[in-house]
Amino acid sequence: MTVSLTPITESDREIVERQLGRPPRGARAVAARDSAGEPAVVITNPRLEDGTPFPTLYYLTSPRLVAPVSTLESEGRMREMTDRLAEEPELAERYRHAHSCYLADRDAIEPLGTDVSAGGMPDRVKCLHVHVAHSLAVGPGVNPFGDEALEEIARRWSL
Repeated sequence: MTVSLTPITESDREIVERQLGRPPRGARAVAARDSAGEPAVVITNPRLEDGTPFPTLYYLTSPRLVAPVSTLESEGRMREMTDRLAEEPELAERYRHAHSCYLADRDAIEPLGTDVSAGGMPDRVKCLHVHVAHSLAVGPGVNPFGDEALEEIARRWSL
């Protein structure tokens, strides 16, 4: 995977539509690409075309990653991660920092006037897809749970 913030092209939109099985909503840029150069993470507008707030800034589109992330979710990884927030203060602080970074990135595009980010941040882990997308978009060291999930995916699925 490579991190590269580039405006989304019509070709990228077609690829993302194929990946998702539907047209992407509010896609504005590609934040990470896979080894074939296809979008893996897109950045969405903080509001959809009709003005509806859409707090998920980083959206995971790569089927090669969506499937293993879904497996981790079905195995209960999100509950385990949420439990660790109460047990590991340093981890909880890093997670709060990831939440702040996420909000800052989104607000730099368009403030929504809310401190709601995505994926359950900063109090729980609700959607691991969001965390993996965040880690791929900004690189390692920002979102601890996205980083952990990517490391586990690399070990288990050799991606």
